[in-house]
Formats: sequence, structure tokens, C-alpha cells
Amino acid sequence: MTRCVRLAVLMISTVVPGCRPSAEASDETRDNGRVVLVAGATGRQGGAVARELLARGYVVRALTRDSSSTRARELARLGAEVVEGNLADRSSLDRALEGAYGVFSMQNFWEHGFAGEVRQGKNLADAGHAADVRHFVYSSVGSADRRTGISHFDSKYEIEEYIRELKLPYTILRPVTFMQWESDRDEILGGRLRDVLGPETSAQYIDTRDIGFFAAEAFDDPEEWLGVEIDIAGDELTMVELAAVFSRVVGRPVEYVRMPWDEYESLVEPELTEMSRWFEADGYDVDIGRLRSLYPDLISVEEHLRLAGWDQ
Repeated sequence: MTRCVRLAVLMISTVVPGCRPSAEASDETRDNGRVVLVAGATGRQGGAVARELLARGYVVRALTRDSSSTRARELARLGAEVVEGNLADRSSLDRALEGAYGVFSMQNFWEHGFAGEVRQGKNLADAGHAADVRHFVYSSVGSADRRTGISHFDSKYEIEEYIRELKLPYTILRPVTFMQWESDRDEILGGRLRDVLGPETSAQYIDTRDIGFFAAEAFDDPEEWLGVEIDIAGDELTMVELAAVFSRVVGRPVEYVRMPWDEYESLVEPELTEMSRWFEADGYDVDIGRLRSLYPDLISVEEHLRLAGWDQ
């Protein structure tokens, strides 16, 4: 079955129009005792996955390098089994995967670079293969399969290829840009949203809670999700539209101000410049209208901002 046909079947069979599945897990799910190892569980993306799985009754094994951290302690309070391990240390992964049903895999390019991210991604895939896990959900990046030439996209595609080579029972999620503007909060609240993209350039965004949702859907229904590769996004806005949303949420005017490319390049590393130029010329291509017709409760930018307290 081709990817497109399989996804069509997936979307029709797993979604009730107008209804997002409840976080309340079924008795069957609660009773199966499935253990899922979540990499990056103390980060934004892995944390969202861990919380969604806990809400659905899974046994979550949260992988972290520091079990004494505030976020690790919070996950333990919520019911996760916090285990110390390092994606660079295969023996720690083997221990963490004992008896596991599934894995949520993600790595951090910005911390480890291209080669480091690929090594860690392959390491976890190898460990999952050795442990004979039943479902390996990998979080890549939107458009990774389009061979963009952007390093932190290509590193993830290399990991994707390795997962396929191992013949792991996999699902690949490809999220777009995360909804996160906290580092610019003061400037935005002061009335200016600055970016390097053209005012009418569209950008696609996703709330990390929706990554958790899709990962949990995959674990809930492996018959439909195994072998699926899907780009996911919750909203698409031009820069001017984004400024208008901020204005509406914060209750005062926010103007979009375009930053010159030379200024932007002086402030960020070349990798980010390369990605932003790709956004300006090409960009993500998720069919958000179709996704929303099937998953109507995907979080919009405006909903995200209100959930994050920007309207206070």
C-alpha cells in the first residue's frame, strides 16, 4: 500500500468528524500495561508526549540524564517512571528498554550537531531493534524527505533512513516550527514583532501538545499507524497575520517589523540563516486544511498564545 493510500485509510478510519479522542484512556488501553520509553522526556516535545501517554494510561518510562531535575521530578509526580540514561551510552539505553513495548525517539541537533544527532538517533534505533520493541515512533522535522540541504533537516532524514533499513515497526512524525515566542516576549508586548521573513510570507506552526497527541494516536492504533510518515502542523499565518493575532490576544497593537538580512545574519548562526532563507523561498507544505478537517481540535496560534498566558 502506498503512503498516500495508507494515510487516506488512516484518516478515514481513526477519526470521528468533529471529535478529538478524549485523553481518558479506554479500559483496554489502561489494562494492557504497555511501557513506552520517551526520549527527551524533560524537554518540550518529549514532555508533551509523556504527559499525553500518561493521560491515556500508558506506563511511561521517561529517559533523562538527570533524574533530580525539576522537570524529571514533575514527571515522576505525574506517574512516570524516571530512568537515567544517555543517548550516547548504548548500555544505558539497553537497560531503559527492558520490557518496553514502544519508543518515542527524538534527538537535539542544536546540542550535539549533525554527527552527534545522527549517532544518537541510530543508537536508540539499534537499542530498540535489539529489544524487539513493537512500535518505534520517531519525531523528525517537516519536509525532511524533500532533501532541503538544511543540516538539521538532513540529519533527521538520515536517521529516518536508518530506521527504515533496520525494518523497525515505525511511525515517523514530521512536525513543523514549534509555537514558541517567549524569548521575544518583552519586544512583542512592547508593540513590535520582528522577523527576517517578508510580511506576506506564510509560516507553518505546531503546538508541542499536538505532537504528543499524534504520538499517542500512533501508539493507540498501531495497525493503522505502523509504516506511516506524516508531516504535521496546526496553523499557517503570514507575518502580518501573526502580528494581528498577537494584537488581538495581548489587547494592544503589535506591528510586524521586518529585520534586514544582514542584521539577522549577524545575530544567528549560519544554520538558522539557511533555514530562514528556505522558509522565504519555499517553506513547509503541510495540507493543514485537510489535517484540520480530520483533527479539528489541533491547536491554533491564537489558542496557543492564550494557553501560554499572553492575554494576561
